Amino acid sequence: SDFRTNFDQYSKHYGFGWLSGVVGGYLKQFHNATDRTFVPTPSTRRALSEQGFRRIEVVGRGVDAEGFSPRHASAELRAAWGADASTPVLLYVGRLASEKNVPLAFSAFEAVRSRNAGARLVVVGDGPLRKKLEQQHPEAIFTGPQRGASLAAHYASADVFLFPSLTETFGNVTLEALASGLLVVAFRSGAAAVHIDDCTSGILVAPDDRQGFIAGACALAQQFRGLGMMRSGARRAGVAASWTTVIDRFEFCLSDAAHAIEAPLVESCPA
Repeated sequence: SDFRTNFDQYSKHYGFGWLSGVVGGYLKQFHNATDRTFVPTPSTRRALSEQGFRRIEVVGRGVDAEGFSPRHASAELRAAWGADASTPVLLYVGRLASEKNVPLAFSAFEAVRSRNAGARLVVVGDGPLRKKLEQQHPEAIFTGPQRGASLAAHYASADVFLFPSLTETFGNVTLEALASGLLVVAFRSGAAAVHIDDCTSGILVAPDDRQGFIAGACALAQQFRGLGMMRSGARRAGVAASWTTVIDRFEFCLSDAAHAIEAPLVESCPA
């Protein structure tokens, strides 16, 4: 089985917090009935182990480092956003929903704008909060969902990537941003904790350190033109997260699980 979403935590964001324990109990029962439960990060494995989940294996995720690359940057797209080479462009990519902690991204942007009125925030994605956020933040650029080459261009044409979520078991967008050479600010959890080396390939802050997240965004936006080494570090981190490595690990875990099942059968056969 595969554990990729913290459904028990999500219930707290939709007014059903009282169901969290029930959902968590069901998930444990379901996954413990399988021979292996795959999770994307060591931190998720630790959290589930503490809850009584068994037979957990870590299999991360990869990114297409050719599909997401700095070479897809578009001066025309930046111009459409009202940004030139000296304008810091902040980017959020993801579902616009309460469990994603989206308001923090806007708080970070407001702090950046207080220092640089020309800064831009591009919001890629859709969700139940979109209409409300558009009304509250008319200065932001809402593009709706983007895919393929268009999504890659949106990543590569920005400067700073904001990832405020605390409920992700991984967060694919973090790898896509790194592969695109963006300066990432994120909490020390999920993919960020695995793939970002603090102050080398991005900025990591302690979970729930709201002010630290905002300060990190401001620092990156203020210095983005002089952080070429950090951009290069981000790109290297993205390239290192190849799908080949992930698939090899997945196949090894499947083979190991199959052998564990076969061994008792062989031992029980009469000589």
